[in-house]
Amino acid sequence: MPSDPEQKKVAPLLDFAVESPALINPTREPGEAPVSSRVILAFTRPDYHYLCRVAHAGGPPRYLWDCAVHEGSWEGQGIAVAGPALGGPYAVMVLERLIALGARVILALGWCGSLQNHVKVGSLVIPTAAVSGDGASRHYLPPGAQPAPHPDLIRLLQDQLEGTDIPRHCGPVWTTDAFYRETPEQVRHYQALGVLGVDLELAALFAVGRFRQVAVAGLLAVSDELADLTWRPGFSTPAFRQGRREAARAVLAAAAAAREMIT
Repeated sequence: MPSDPEQKKVAPLLDFAVESPALINPTREPGEAPVSSRVILAFTRPDYHYLCRVAHAGGPPRYLWDCAVHEGSWEGQGIAVAGPALGGPYAVMVLERLIALGARVILALGWCGSLQNHVKVGSLVIPTAAVSGDGASRHYLPPGAQPAPHPDLIRLLQDQLEGTDIPRHCGPVWTTDAFYRETPEQVRHYQALGVLGVDLELAALFAVGRFRQVAVAGLLAVSDELADLTWRPGFSTPAFRQGRREAARAVLAAAAAAREMIT
């Protein structure tokens, strides 16, 4: 028992060198099969099941941290489908293992809440950067660095969505770990900065991609709206279902087209 009746407060160590070696590192275990170099990481179960169906990713899955992984294909290219991996810390653990098993192009598929009045349920958001409101990304980036996707994957996603009538928007998103603590003050703050939406994973995944030197990008379907400081869910709307389907096909096509990015 400490002699002081009051517990001493311990401040977290945040200003550390990102280059410092870790005590635990992701590895491919002896006899463990690799994954395809192209991977779609779905955050939600419905998107994961839809991807498996359209990419013909059948058979028994393997599991990485309880996240299922199937091997499938699109346009003649082998593509692994992984999911669900909801939330930044969990998605990072899965991504680290996928990279250790050979993933080099990773496209994340998920949902976001809109922070701008013109970004409606069912539309698509291509994040060009992420504002870190999460806890994981700071462990992979030096202080002051902003998580961002691989620019070539952004261009591939934009190309794949050229022929669709679904509204799409490019811009930054805000990543938070606290789904139930999105406050009016936060929404107003990020609205003023032009942030399009809020998600739970992308800042962390972009940070890992930069740290591990692999290509990571994401595509989000707008599932709900927060722009007027009232939560307006749209999960059951036809527009959202259509947006999800288009987003799934776009990430598959972008992954298949990323031939020159795989070494």
